[in-house]
Amino acid sequence: MRTYHCFWLLFWAGQPHQSFLTPLSKRTSGFPEKEKVLVLSGNSRQDLHRSKRSWMWNQFFLLEEYTGTDYQYVGKLHSDQDKGDGSLKYILSGDGAGDLFIINENTGDIQATKRLDREEKPVYILRAQAINRRTGRPVEPESEFIIKIHDINDNEPMFTKDVYNASIPEMSDVGTFVVQVTATDADDPTYGNSAKVVYSILQGQPYFSVESETGIIKTALLNMDRENRDQYQVVIQAKDMGGQMGGLSGTTTVNITLTDVNDNPPRFPQSTYQFRAPESMPPDSPVGRIKADDADVDENAEIEYSITEGDGYDMFGITTDKNTQEGIITVKKALDFENKNLYILKVEATNTHVDPRFLYLGPFKDSATVRIQVEDVDEPPVFSRPAYIMEVKEDVPINSIIGTVTAQDPDAAKNPVKYSVDRHTDMDRVFNINSGNGSIFTSKPLDRETLLWHNITVIAAEINNPKQSSRVPVYIKVLDVNDNPPEFAMFYETFVCENAKAEQLIQTLSAVDKDDSYSGHQFSFSLAPEAASSSNFTLQDNRDNTAGIFTRKNRYNRHEMSTYFLPVVISDNDYPIQSSTETVTIRVCACDHRGKMLSCNAEALIHPTGLSTGALIAILLCIIILLVTVVLFAALRRQRKKEPLIISKEDIRDNIVSYNDEGGGEEDTQAFDIGTLRNPEAIDDNKLRRDIVPETLFMPRRTAAVRDNTDVRDFINQRLKENDIDPAAPPYDSLATYAYEGNGSVAESLSSLESVTTDGDQDYDYLSDWGPRFKKLADMYGAMDSDRDS
Repeated sequence: MRTYHCFWLLFWAGQPHQSFLTPLSKRTSGFPEKEKVLVLSGNSRQDLHRSKRSWMWNQFFLLEEYTGTDYQYVGKLHSDQDKGDGSLKYILSGDGAGDLFIINENTGDIQATKRLDREEKPVYILRAQAINRRTGRPVEPESEFIIKIHDINDNEPMFTKDVYNASIPEMSDVGTFVVQVTATDADDPTYGNSAKVVYSILQGQPYFSVESETGIIKTALLNMDRENRDQYQVVIQAKDMGGQMGGLSGTTTVNITLTDVNDNPPRFPQSTYQFRAPESMPPDSPVGRIKADDADVDENAEIEYSITEGDGYDMFGITTDKNTQEGIITVKKALDFENKNLYILKVEATNTHVDPRFLYLGPFKDSATVRIQVEDVDEPPVFSRPAYIMEVKEDVPINSIIGTVTAQDPDAAKNPVKYSVDRHTDMDRVFNINSGNGSIFTSKPLDRETLLWHNITVIAAEINNPKQSSRVPVYIKVLDVNDNPPEFAMFYETFVCENAKAEQLIQTLSAVDKDDSYSGHQFSFSLAPEAASSSNFTLQDNRDNTAGIFTRKNRYNRHEMSTYFLPVVISDNDYPIQSSTETVTIRVCACDHRGKMLSCNAEALIHPTGLSTGALIAILLCIIILLVTVVLFAALRRQRKKEPLIISKEDIRDNIVSYNDEGGGEEDTQAFDIGTLRNPEAIDDNKLRRDIVPETLFMPRRTAAVRDNTDVRDFINQRLKENDIDPAAPPYDSLATYAYEGNGSVAESLSSLESVTTDGDQDYDYLSDWGPRFKKLADMYGAMDSDRDS
């Protein structure tokens, strides 16, 4: 027979329905002593589903936010196997078991140790079990039950934002949507009214309203004007418990801005504006500023200004300053006080962006009158013309008047004016001017062929105020007068062949004239009267400003007459007629049978055939004679005086020594043995220098002789080394030059100097015969010889 055991759950259930009817705001402060036991039997499952009960056996209920001093009692576990002898042990596991929820293992009483918050965790799921203490085996199957936290109204509504910002256009209709605010309540929305929120407006009436259920804020007043007030602060309250007494609440602030619309036309603050403008004001200069007021802002306040009418419509203009929305009145043309001193304008200001909804308020524009008074200033004189052009003939006498300039003071005072010429434009002082009446006259002769135009500047200044002056250009054109005779276009020098025939053309002439001719030049050519009848040539005028020279006879003899001079008279056709006599040089030359020139008597002319053979021979003979003369002259000078063989220290030659001491002079060529340079083998180690007095204390040291075919560079370097280590070397400003022509030369030395190989070939006895001026040299070299002999 199978035994069924029962597991009892005991919990506080005395009047359970009444606990739900009590206000949620009250805290649970105690528990009734009465307990109700729920018996579970394995063979009677219908006890679990009795419909007359509104609670479930496996669900406990606790109120959140318990404030009692003792642990909050939850319920009791009991098994029908418990005999009360302490053999059973109750175990609790699951959410918060052992920490938040504890159980008496002997009695099965469950308690909550901490204050519970439904918003943190609304439901806890636990498992209960009874085990035998001795064996540790469960005596009942594990049973799961739920502890559900009942909500109380302990959370006030919270708005999603602390501050809301919104904007609407001004002049909006009533009921225009502004913004929607939202508040949330952390309490249980399914239990009672703890989370039911109702909205209301605490501040912002009568301008705005709020819908209690949705939190939508709308306008409540018609035609709110931004120009009167543009900022509103609205305070909205959200209250739970459906707004009933005792509910919790929260608030938020909504900042509402009215945006601008173009509902205000521009208006001038005054109907008339007065400005002053000096007549010297240049064009595009500002005269003054005007401004129409517009209560709107940004693009709704943008204004365009225009001049609609007035007597200065074409004299003035107006533009809009985009930064300040001011109208800037400017001068378009030069003002003249003497001509007009008052202008009256009508200026209109118009909105550029017009809202059609507000056209009923009137035209969105305004107008004002602007009076501009022109002020008189002291102005410089004004010339009657911006420039003057004058003409004068080049042959006018000095001090002739060529024209007049006039200038007047434009001011009402009409101050007198004086004139002068700017000398920077007339450096040569060709012209002058009468300071009183402005008449310009010449002060020097004119020449059109030298300068056709004269550009000068005339200055007009007030006598009372010379600083007030003005300038005007004067362009003077010099007119031509026929004062230059015609002349040949080029220099003519021609020739005639000895075998020429009569009536043969030998030259064509043309002429030019510096003067200007309006109808074109027409020149006439003729022979001078003195040559017309006796000349050997004739002149034919071609009537086209050219003429031809023809031979009058057959054959010419250059030995009888080598050159003919033919005077030609050239005349023009202008008034007065100018003529000149030009001379054509005609040479008689020998020509071949084709008429090509070969030679002339006076000089050989260059022609394509070149020089003749005789001429070339003569030129060569002259060159040979010239060369011989130069050679003879050089030989004579060399015999008279031997020139130094070295002019510059950079000139390197054989046997050349340059020094600046008072030795033997430039003609002393015996200082070095040239033979030694050409034949290094002939060097005597004991040989002393002959350009200084020998010293017995310091004997010169020689290096080994250079062998045959040794490089010249090595030879020179050895000689340099000898001089460097020789204490008896000549002064440092002496130049010792070595030249080595190699060994075995058949031609030997090419030097013109005397070549020797031994010191014994040199004989200086002749120095004693040269007189007392060479006595010192004779003693020096004579002593050297005697020493050498001894």
